[in-house]
Amino acid sequence: MSQSISPTALAPQTAQAPDPGAVAEFIQETLALTQRLFIQLQRRPSTLVAGVIQPMMWLILFGALFTNAPQSLFGPEVHYGQFLAPGVIVFTAFSGALNAGLPVMFDREFGFLNRLLVAPLASRYSIVAASTIYIISLAFVQTVVIIGASAALGAGLPNVVGLGEIALIVLLIVLGVTALSLGLAFALPGHIELIAVIFVTNLPLLFASTALAPLSFMAPWLQWLAALNPLTYAIEPIRYIYFNAQWSLTSPVMAAPWGDLNFAVMLAVLLAFDLVVLLLIQPLLRRRFG
Repeated sequence: MSQSISPTALAPQTAQAPDPGAVAEFIQETLALTQRLFIQLQRRPSTLVAGVIQPMMWLILFGALFTNAPQSLFGPEVHYGQFLAPGVIVFTAFSGALNAGLPVMFDREFGFLNRLLVAPLASRYSIVAASTIYIISLAFVQTVVIIGASAALGAGLPNVVGLGEIALIVLLIVLGVTALSLGLAFALPGHIELIAVIFVTNLPLLFASTALAPLSFMAPWLQWLAALNPLTYAIEPIRYIYFNAQWSLTSPVMAAPWGDLNFAVMLAVLLAFDLVVLLLIQPLLRRRFG
């Protein structure tokens, strides 16, 4: 006998809307895990204290080291403290984001991550979201301190719109580097290997960027490396904001070896960097959380 087919069975299947209850549980789990990280920070505040003191030392010591540098090296009427402040802002945020995988790695090694993975979570991605929120919060705290300290040292203070743009740029670089660090935390066998990657990566990316010196000061091969470095694409827009009260998305920000790059291009490169990193770590996250 032929069976009758309901018309609803032939209707095209539409994507189901997210369950509001599941979304609320995800937010609750993320906030709880984020709170756990801040409680750990409260018990061991040395991480935040060191993250604030170190850039202050950079501003003071490097500023004093290059006080007598030729004035034309950094631009007309620009002293090295003004030039250095954007580099310190970005590098501090980058260093903190690069360390984002360490708490997750320690949770792996001590067995806490396995307990979370077998817990009835609405989504295991709340673990990643909590770590990201935590690192972004620390980066913004450090950024505010550095901006205030650099202003006190004579670097000046951007206007409100400029400060908002700086916050956006810091957010973009922190998101990409945090995602990369979390991916390494799930891919590498232990914290020794992760710390080794951090040490090997940190200083070379600093010196192969425009954090400490302009492109024109570098050897030609290093200019190409610096012009491909994601840190440079965060540093130069912030530096342009510091040096220019008036700016727009079409303002020429950096003279790369292959041509001038404007503000919009620099932001687009940072966004593309974030998307590429997120795509690269998706297999690792699916294998761990799927």
